Amino acid sequence: METKQNALQVKIMNRSKNDFPAYATPSSAGMDLRANLDAPIVLKARGRIIVPTGIYIELPNGFEAQIRPRSGLAAQNGITVLNSPGTIDADYRGEIKIILANLSDEDFTIQHGDRIAQMVVARHETVKWIPADSLTDSERGEGGFGHTGNL
Repeated sequence: METKQNALQVKIMNRSKNDFPAYATPSSAGMDLRANLDAPIVLKARGRIIVPTGIYIELPNGFEAQIRPRSGLAAQNGITVLNSPGTIDADYRGEIKIILANLSDEDFTIQHGDRIAQMVVARHETVKWIPADSLTDSERGEGGFGHTGNL
């Protein structure tokens, strides 16, 4: 798929035999990440495993990469990203590895090249805290979990 000319430019090293992370459609927010394996691995039922991708990136300051589950793996097989969304900070230079969890009662085999997660690159803000003794009132106030009656 062709990328837009004004797309954010990010340095990438690909030490796998897979293609670069890619968008499935022109309007996709997430790019698929693939397993970089020498041999298939089994993710045991109710287990977790760290899967390498062979991908290394250098994000500009003010950006992060979020690692999210793939909906098809989650819905069909109970496979999810354990710390979703995982965050890759702009100063991280190591390999992107995915913590997968198997929420099902059946083992799941991961093959080299399988699409295992998606990555969304997003801008973020840096916060400067302002100490306060009170906060401005709002309609919601202190209403928390289930405050609207819809759990």
